[in-house]
Amino acid sequence: MSEPVDSREPPSWLTRAEWGMWQAFLNGSEYDLRSGEAELDDPNGDQVWGPDRTVRARVISLLLLHGPPPLLGRVASLHVSGAHITDVLDLSGGIIEPYFELRQCRFEKEVRMAEARMHTARLVDCYIPRLEAARLNTDGDLHLPRCSIPEGVKLTDATIGTDLMLNEATIGSGRRIRAIAADGITVSQELQASLLVTDGEVSLRGATIGSSLHMFGSVLRNTKGRYALHAPQMTVEHVASFADANRGRSSQLQGGATPASGTPVSFAEGGSRWRTKRFECTGGVVLDDGRFGSSLVIENARFELKRDQELSLRRIQTPELNFTPRAPERGLVVLSGATVEKLLDRVGSWPRDQRLWMAGFTYQQAIPKEGHFNVRERLRWLAAATPEYSPLPYEQLALMYRNSGEDTNARAVLLAKQRRRRETLPLVGKVWGYLQDWTVAYGYRPAQAALWMALLWAASAMYFGVHRPEPLKGNESPHWNAALYALDLLLPVITLGQDNAWDPAGLPQWVAAGLILLGWILATTVATGATRLLRRQ
Repeated sequence: MSEPVDSREPPSWLTRAEWGMWQAFLNGSEYDLRSGEAELDDPNGDQVWGPDRTVRARVISLLLLHGPPPLLGRVASLHVSGAHITDVLDLSGGIIEPYFELRQCRFEKEVRMAEARMHTARLVDCYIPRLEAARLNTDGDLHLPRCSIPEGVKLTDATIGTDLMLNEATIGSGRRIRAIAADGITVSQELQASLLVTDGEVSLRGATIGSSLHMFGSVLRNTKGRYALHAPQMTVEHVASFADANRGRSSQLQGGATPASGTPVSFAEGGSRWRTKRFECTGGVVLDDGRFGSSLVIENARFELKRDQELSLRRIQTPELNFTPRAPERGLVVLSGATVEKLLDRVGSWPRDQRLWMAGFTYQQAIPKEGHFNVRERLRWLAAATPEYSPLPYEQLALMYRNSGEDTNARAVLLAKQRRRRETLPLVGKVWGYLQDWTVAYGYRPAQAALWMALLWAASAMYFGVHRPEPLKGNESPHWNAALYALDLLLPVITLGQDNAWDPAGLPQWVAAGLILLGWILATTVATGATRLLRRQ
């Protein structure tokens, strides 16, 4: 099976177009069957390509799997442009030595490469009904830029030696759910899928990408299933980007690492103007348990979710999360269990109606990417994420502020936590909580207690200045001082020699008892706040 054809002479049964392709293979040169008119050469068009542009898939298989030796001083390779390829191109299980590149070709039926081994394969701007390439193994690249593949691509457990390029491809799912089935795929360098358009689920479960994943300006849609992008347990060694395609990213869009196929950027309008294309996703997104070595960028993206769908980032780990999409109108944003060192976000990126879940979400820094994200807005952010009270998000935010030296903001967050906790307590606990809040703000505003003490002292001193009680022991009583008497009643434990020397009766007696009670309450709440302060420090 693996022995090449001994003779360079083409078989007698080849057509004229196939004979020319055979000769180009021997020479390692391009075989171009295009007419030169863009409309006639469009592989997605309705124009009929006649016999002069038609080659059989079996001839291509023969050249790639068992091809003749090249001419002396040449390297055998298949470069074909503008061909109409009939029947199924089946390379499954084969070992393909020659390099091959097919441009603007129209395939009549699917291409099969399951479990094949090859160096580099480039199919550029081709129409392919379906690509079956499960467990494909390449030493170099697999390029499918600008291809139209209406029945989908299967790359399950494939191993790509360098780059996988899907830039500007249009991929459907046909009668299936998945447009791209690539669970378990390994790409040693970059997976470039910018300006990609899909109709159906893109599945990258357990994918491993050795460098970066780029989806600049891509449009992912799945109206028949739950997920538009299903990529749990994905590992990206550097950056995963779901963001705008714009002029500043033109080098990434053109595939700088693999310029042989490239991708012409279709932004130019009037020669010099550039349009920005948004990353758009219609359907759920799952990146659960993902590992991103440098950062995960979800920037200015648009998500259209149903009520039961999610943008799910459960348990992801990354040094930096750049999260600045437009907040989805429906569905959930889930960050539960995620671990991030630096969070870059903006106010308008988060849903505000209890559609944000982030129990166990930890971060060391939260930096507004655009505009101002003050502590009040952060507290609304937490409230939206905790429809039921949970202390951990508040403690996480307070820790972040404290580590940044913003102690005032940290105390504001912890005070908000106590107020949320108060609503979960029984009636007695709520009353006691309100009392602590009104008096010393749970110990986070100690000056508030001093103000209450001063007001009570001044009011009681004025009252007892008018309603002087009788002495207990006549001439043995100390000199009367209404201010000292009121202060002695208000301060528990400490005595100034006034409270036990006078005998109030009637209403003054009740006022004295109230001051003693309020003094104990204030002292208790101050002690509680001081204990909490010492514990924090």
